[in-house]
Amino acid sequence: MSDSVVTPSTPGAALTEPDQPRMRMPRLFARLEGVFHEEVFFLILSVFIGIFAGLAVVCFRLAIDWTHLALLGPLPQNHTWRLFAVPAIVGLIVAVIVIYVFPGIRGSGVNQTKAALYIFNGVIPFRTAVGKFLCAALAIGSGQSLGPEDPSLQIGASIASALGRWLEVSRDKLRLMAPVGAAAGLAAAFNAPISAVLFVIEEVIGRWSAGILGSVVLAAVSSVVIVRWFLGSEPLFRIPVTTFKNPAELIAYAVLGIVGGIASVAFAKSIGFLRPRLKALPRWTQFFQPALAGLIVGLIGFLGAPQVMGAGYDSMDQAMHGQFAWKILAILALMKIVATTVSFVSGTPGGMFAPTLFIGAMLGGAVGDIERMFFPHLTGSTGTYVLVGMGVLFAGFLRVPMTSVFMVLEVSGNYEIVVPVLVANTVSYLVSRGLQEVPIFDLLTRQDGLILPSLEEEREEAILHVEDAMLPVPRIILIAEDYVDANRQRIQDSKELVFLVRLHPTGWAAITREHLERLFREGKGEHTLASVLPRQSIPSLYPDMPLDSALRYVNDYSLVPVVNRADSWHLEGVVSRQSVFKKYGSRSPIEVPVVG
Repeated sequence: MSDSVVTPSTPGAALTEPDQPRMRMPRLFARLEGVFHEEVFFLILSVFIGIFAGLAVVCFRLAIDWTHLALLGPLPQNHTWRLFAVPAIVGLIVAVIVIYVFPGIRGSGVNQTKAALYIFNGVIPFRTAVGKFLCAALAIGSGQSLGPEDPSLQIGASIASALGRWLEVSRDKLRLMAPVGAAAGLAAAFNAPISAVLFVIEEVIGRWSAGILGSVVLAAVSSVVIVRWFLGSEPLFRIPVTTFKNPAELIAYAVLGIVGGIASVAFAKSIGFLRPRLKALPRWTQFFQPALAGLIVGLIGFLGAPQVMGAGYDSMDQAMHGQFAWKILAILALMKIVATTVSFVSGTPGGMFAPTLFIGAMLGGAVGDIERMFFPHLTGSTGTYVLVGMGVLFAGFLRVPMTSVFMVLEVSGNYEIVVPVLVANTVSYLVSRGLQEVPIFDLLTRQDGLILPSLEEEREEAILHVEDAMLPVPRIILIAEDYVDANRQRIQDSKELVFLVRLHPTGWAAITREHLERLFREGKGEHTLASVLPRQSIPSLYPDMPLDSALRYVNDYSLVPVVNRADSWHLEGVVSRQSVFKKYGSRSPIEVPVVG
């Protein structure tokens, strides 16, 4: 099985019509939209999305816990047959359900949500939420090394998409329903609204406006309120005392960032290597791949590391409180990479967020203990290194640097460690980028044959500015208050065809040599140039503006002035169509229009 994206069924077909008019809404909601502005209505709708997503995630978390208790018991013991038999048998059951009933729920769900935004007009079938809930709860509860956060994200997105289609909201709003629901689901799963908002903006949407940000925030906050109402306001972990007193320790955290970056790349490359090879196997093997993955994970637990089974939150909590020696922490980190890799590449529904946190926690604790063995003066506690390690793997593996920082701060509630987190996460992110060019989510997308925007590539792309295509200040600038004849005399020795005109008090215009000569022949030589020019001035640009801004004007004006922000009469230069297209590496396909 694979982490594939399934084309939406009939409900989405109507959404693909390019000229489809504004959709009707049911009578009650049409009245509401008549009372509220569309943006306000969407904000109100986001609150309800958060409520529904929060309720779904509460049920999802309870389903995972109940499944775990029923299949493995409250405290799985080493060397019991259930440790390897249960994940294998449940893996086979999940494979049958996925293949025959819910083929669109494979993998984590992040890429599917992103595809809904960019390809399928926001449509995620509601059956996706049902299938993800059922199969992910079975897989994670039975011990597969996967997490509930990514499935919660897709469940929230699917609920939001279904609600949007039921209300028949506009196409533009429907596209945004999935990311809003994704933020609500992720916030409920993490009990961390800020991290969820940042992740959705950083990885799924890639842009934001006041309306988008408001909707995402309201959905995330309302879902967290629901979760805390039913499950309590306690954080995921019992955070011990974490300290940062000695700035020299930043070197130790930078070392942790290097180790975490290397581990992130190893983790990502193992998934990127195995996943397409398993997908290429005959279709009948897809029935047995999740079962084999469950068997491997179970054997790891049977041989002495049951902590790697499931999400592993309890083990992360124990690591924070120093209950494992550094050797055990290192082994658990390595085994979790192996267990998560085989679980994920088999196509078993489940997420990578929790395993990433687990690997980072164990790695951080191990590196911290080793560093303190050689440098006893280091004052950072094991809990501090464990927390920083979580962010390190999050930044290096998922490649969401801002989300990784706030995730650690929200989980710990301790802003004293913000500097170590920033240093370690930045180092990990840079190491990961240096060793692996393509982020994991982009890699999975390309393996599935989809073309989705790489938001990291967009963030790193060099932005061209107006000053990059700017030409020098023209030697001759005409004055609008002078006569046409005087301005004509001024350009006699010039070979230019178009000239800028300075208008009073701060405007600019342009006129061609041919137009000026025609005015003279028509007997308007004693008229001021201002009296015969159009009153509307040419829009001005500023040097620091994106070069895309110039494209709006260079088709209509031969020359566009570039002025200083502090003094609009101070001309920095000009841009033309040729200069702009030359900077983009292409030629203007049509002639420059005559101005005047």
